[in-house]
Amino acid sequence: MQKQTPRQDHDRAARDRPHVKVAGRRIPVPRSRIARLGIGGALAVLGIFGFLPVLGFWMVPVGLLILSYDVAAVRRFRRRIEVWWHRRKEGRRGGHA
Repeated sequence: MQKQTPRQDHDRAARDRPHVKVAGRRIPVPRSRIARLGIGGALAVLGIFGFLPVLGFWMVPVGLLILSYDVAAVRRFRRRIEVWWHRRKEGRRGGHA
């Protein structure tokens, strides 16, 4: 068996890490389910207070993205939005060509 280089070990570990795919990009999420639920929930809830300093409305979609790894309802919602966005984008390209 051939010994792997540190780079190969790192690449394999990055592939094995939990992730969410959005727009063809892999976004890593924490390995712990409790951490994912806690961070995702906190971002989504605190994002509602985006009008306050330090917090922002950007936190809501990021929180939902993290939650979509573990919560089926959020995952379906995210996928539905992705499909809608892709179809909308393709429709605009086809209409102007």
